[in-house]
Formats: sequence, C-alpha cells, structure tokens
Amino acid sequence: MFGPRRHLRNLHLYVAFERLGLYDRPKGTAMWDEVLDCEGLLCPLPVLKARKRLMAMRVGQVLCLRATDAMARIDLPHFCTEAGHSYLGAEEDGNVTLHLIRAGA
Repeated sequence: MFGPRRHLRNLHLYVAFERLGLYDRPKGTAMWDEVLDCEGLLCPLPVLKARKRLMAMRVGQVLCLRATDAMARIDLPHFCTEAGHSYLGAEEDGNVTLHLIRAGA
C-alpha cells in the first residue's frame, strides 16, 4: 500500500510517526523504506517474516510491518531487542497495526 518515498494518505499517521522520532524524512513522504504485509498472519509468522526481511535490509533502513495479530505488539519488541534492531513503535490504522523497525547490525 505504501511504498518508499510515497506520499502518505493519512496525515494523522505522519504526525504519529513524527512523534516516534523519525525526523530525517521529508515532510509528507513515507517514513519507512520497505513495507511487509503480515495482515491475517498469526504468531510467530509476523516475527519470522520480519526477521527474513530485515536480514536483507541495510543498517539504518526502516521496515513498516502491517499486522492484525495483537501478539505482534508483544513479540516484535522482544525480537528486536534480541536481534539488535530498534523497535521504533506502533500506530493503529483501523484494524491494522503499523510497526516500525530500524534495521540493526
């Protein structure tokens, strides 16, 4: 749905993610480099897919993971801590939660 450097369709999401400390992106553009759609997937699949995608990303790039599973809000921060990535936070977009993860070393 959102691609790199594309304009946000919902201004409230831009404001929410700006509060998460992502100020290095131009205003009105996407605040992540890649999107991973995990809607409808249950634990542990969102974490496993995030792990695979983050392995292919450069350090410092931001992944936006779209998930409907409530456990992702618990599992993803723990995964990031263990794997050396930075969990930047989450924002609700209807029934989907957008999780932002900055790729680590």
